[in-house]
Amino acid sequence: MAWDSRHFEELLGAGNLLCLDVLGTQFAVRWGRSVTEEQQHSMRKAWARCASGGAPSLPPLPKEPPESLPFSASVSYLSMTYGGGTFALQAASFEELAENLTSRLTVAAILENAGELMMLHACGVASLETGAVVALVAKSGTGKTTAASVLAGKYGYISDETIAIGPDASVVPYPKPLSVKQEPGTPKRQVGPDELGLQPAPAKPYIQSIVLLDRVDADQGAELGPDGQYRPAAPVLRQLPLADALLALVPDSSSQAEIDEPLQSLCRLIDSVGGVWQVTYSEAADLPQALEPLFRKRRRSKPEWAAAGIEAEPGSIPGGWIRRAAAKDAVSVGDDLLVMLDTEIVRLSGIGPAIWEATASAVPLEHLANEMGSVHGRPEGYRAAVAAAVGQLIAKSVLEQGGE
Repeated sequence: MAWDSRHFEELLGAGNLLCLDVLGTQFAVRWGRSVTEEQQHSMRKAWARCASGGAPSLPPLPKEPPESLPFSASVSYLSMTYGGGTFALQAASFEELAENLTSRLTVAAILENAGELMMLHACGVASLETGAVVALVAKSGTGKTTAASVLAGKYGYISDETIAIGPDASVVPYPKPLSVKQEPGTPKRQVGPDELGLQPAPAKPYIQSIVLLDRVDADQGAELGPDGQYRPAAPVLRQLPLADALLALVPDSSSQAEIDEPLQSLCRLIDSVGGVWQVTYSEAADLPQALEPLFRKRRRSKPEWAAAGIEAEPGSIPGGWIRRAAAKDAVSVGDDLLVMLDTEIVRLSGIGPAIWEATASAVPLEHLANEMGSVHGRPEGYRAAVAAAVGQLIAKSVLEQGGE
């Protein structure tokens, strides 16, 4: 439904309409009556780098926000998936409303891009000269925002929350307000990148490196300086084995399971950036120097993985027999097998990969034990060991067992 252009201009001119582009999705935010002009202005400044263009590409006008709580907003957006989306927000304080808005906009945009973009729960900065992006992956509350605010004084600010990567390795900037911690128990303050003096994103950013942030306490590994004072240990940068990298990245990848061949596509991305790194550090101020080499071009990694079978014979399973569960994807890495079931990734070691391979069709436990004996030998108690391994894999939903 198109907007009445005059109504649009009136609302936009009055300042109680905020129009945003978040990862390619157009949003319109309409403030409740309790949100002051000063607070509306602060949000326009905080979200300035995500400001959307004119009315023609914007969603239907949001409804008047409900106000059972003191502060409210109503949001509508153009949904390619659902045909149109709306939601209302209410909060006891403006700061809480602003934090909730940031969270809901991010989640809605991620869902809109599920299956299209690979999205890492990461902050990211880019070389202003080349556009090369370093994505710093970490869980909430473990240093992403601080790292972004420090690094983006020198490098272009891409996001402090989500790094969205296209099939061609391009990165879609999400220069949202930075969510800065305040006193414990209070909402995070939404601070615009312009207020912090962060560099703008380059015109054509692309993924160059992926790094896991490992922040440790300043006292851990502190070193005695020449002046007799202890100083935090210098950051340590190391490359991770592929299997460890996959296990670390999948839980911090939004909607990865919706992408075709989710594990294989992540492996191809890792190969294209020359592997995944981990930086162990205590002071964010040390990160620019420690990460500087990762902005340079490096050779692709040679594949250390291979696609593994995920097909399982359809139909019911005879009572007591065993068959592998339906999986989204699976890859072999060395002697291990990594299997993605829905959104979870499970690592199979030892006899686990052989059990997976042998259970594409339903088999009785006795037959499976004989086959494992043929592959791995028959030491004393091997049948009990196979039974125990099968029990563990059933508990992890990797295998299914027919009912009696």
